Amino acid sequence: CRSALDLVPFGIKPLLRRAAAYEALESYRLAYVDYKTVLQVDCTVQAAHDGVNRMTKALQEKDGVNWRQELPPIPTVPISAQTRWSIPSAGASGANTPPATAPLAEPGESTAAGTERARTLKEEGNELVKKGNHKKAVEKYSESLKLNQECATYTNRALCYLALKQYKEAVQDCTEALKLDPKNVKALYRRAQALKELKDYKSSIADIKSLLKTEPKNTAALRLLQELKRA
Repeated sequence: CRSALDLVPFGIKPLLRRAAAYEALESYRLAYVDYKTVLQVDCTVQAAHDGVNRMTKALQEKDGVNWRQELPPIPTVPISAQTRWSIPSAGASGANTPPATAPLAEPGESTAAGTERARTLKEEGNELVKKGNHKKAVEKYSESLKLNQECATYTNRALCYLALKQYKEAVQDCTEALKLDPKNVKALYRRAQALKELKDYKSSIADIKSLLKTEPKNTAALRLLQELKRA
């Protein structure tokens, strides 16, 4: 893959295959960087979105909340590489033809610049959470989600909604996160917390049991389950 990338920098296939190889070797940081690089080249590659979600989850489990600080730098993909994969419109020819541009994003999709802006907004939200400013953090996460629907952003905003006692909104965000990652532990746990506060104990217990299938020794989940059984 490195040899292929030497010949054609930012080639999507070698980047994806190298990312998969890194993932198999449990080099999750390097895999994350390659998946994110693919999304700069073409933000519609679903395999890269899925890879980013998997690596985010793996790195959060491995390195905790500060996992981003350990990442190698993500290369900036030049515009020429972003547009190289665009297909010229039929019949386009001649010197007056404008340069090919990246395809317009469909609703809900993000451009490379939008994805980077979304990441920055999410990190600003994370910093506000650390300071206890959950209301302002919600605003940052909401702006980020307009640009890029990412599982971790939904679960982070859900955490803020829990702190603000906006339990219905927390449930909604966790549900959106679970559409992206059906086994996401944080989304299941936080939705269970919100459902408990809404007195929907049956649904809350169901979420905790789903979580425990993935992490049977999760102490916070086991404790919450005991509380729910007593409720």
